[in-house]
Amino acid sequence: MAETYAYKVRDKGGHVVTGTLVADNEALVLQRLREQGYTPLEVGRQKRGMNIELTKKKVKLKEIAVFSRQFATMVNSGLPILRALAILSEQTENKELARVLTVVRASVEQGSSLSAALAKHPKIFNDLYVSMVKSGETGGSLDSVLLRLADMIETEVKLRGKIKAAMTYPVAVVALVSLILTAMLLFVVPQFKNIYAGLGGSLPLPTRMLIGVSDIFKNFWYIVLIGLIVGRFFFRRWRKTPSGREAVDGMKLRVPIFGQLFHKSALARFASTLSMLLRSGVPILQSLDIVSDTVNNKVISKAITDVQASVRDGESMAKPLARYRVFPPMVVQMLAVGEETGQVDVMLEKVATFYNDEVEASVDSLTSLIEPLLIAVIGGAVGAAVVALYMPMFNIIKLIQ
Repeated sequence: MAETYAYKVRDKGGHVVTGTLVADNEALVLQRLREQGYTPLEVGRQKRGMNIELTKKKVKLKEIAVFSRQFATMVNSGLPILRALAILSEQTENKELARVLTVVRASVEQGSSLSAALAKHPKIFNDLYVSMVKSGETGGSLDSVLLRLADMIETEVKLRGKIKAAMTYPVAVVALVSLILTAMLLFVVPQFKNIYAGLGGSLPLPTRMLIGVSDIFKNFWYIVLIGLIVGRFFFRRWRKTPSGREAVDGMKLRVPIFGQLFHKSALARFASTLSMLLRSGVPILQSLDIVSDTVNNKVISKAITDVQASVRDGESMAKPLARYRVFPPMVVQMLAVGEETGQVDVMLEKVATFYNDEVEASVDSLTSLIEPLLIAVIGGAVGAAVVALYMPMFNIIKLIQ
């Protein structure tokens, strides 16, 4: 069983270097260090306990893209895979990625294929990545496959960045409005309540409603807080169930303004992923299975799973795809033409390019549309509260009498 060994060595320049390696025994660690040109000083099993990191740093998609591009360059230059993995594990700044690459290198050194070694780390290398690497190993085109993966991941990162940028502003504004209204309910409204209580008379309905909400927040704030925490906990658990995930993803596609953005980005991901898998020689049924897992929308994933069943029975992809409203006619027609001409991957790539451009255009238009909408929302929320508070002032003389 492979274990982690801590080492202290001296490099060719005379500098002392420390680190860790994963191997079956100490002899293999010493052999590997000497092969890398180091002079071993100390080698021993890494102690467990307080030295183990309590939290692992997450590996970002951008770091996977950089690794893939650098790995492709090394493989294309004729560098052995083991040597390339050793170099990449040493130079990466992410400790978790470095650890995983060290383990992957040990697995490959023991006779495992690269794709099988990567498959042992699904949180970093998903099914799409592993299948692409496997196809590259089989076809002898690992470097070109890794470059395609790097391009796809970079496009995905860019797309997520644009969507995140479009969502950040409204989320921040909604949070700010919530804080303002909470402060009003807790501190401002009670002051007006005391004033109106001394005047007597009947208050307008909006004012009474606002004071009632303020009383609930002031007297039972802990119940409201606990309710929000418990509600969030159960919502997150429900969202992880198949039915919950499908309901949430379906709502995402129907939500005003942002629904179209989510829909187009999901279609772009579907088309680009399927195109790349087919171009790399991955079988159609396996490609559809991988795409259904990586498309990141349960509604579209369910449709792809049904399409996969139809294709298994001998149908074309375009025909069953047309039964689902989530796929626009343009996508279906482009796929049908691709099947007729034997260029499905080319047509899907064009679909992906089209929807990527559509997402960029949607984000640009949303940026100019969201600002006036949010100003209206802020003005409406705060203004309604202020009007409800000051409505009795218009009738102040009658209240005094």
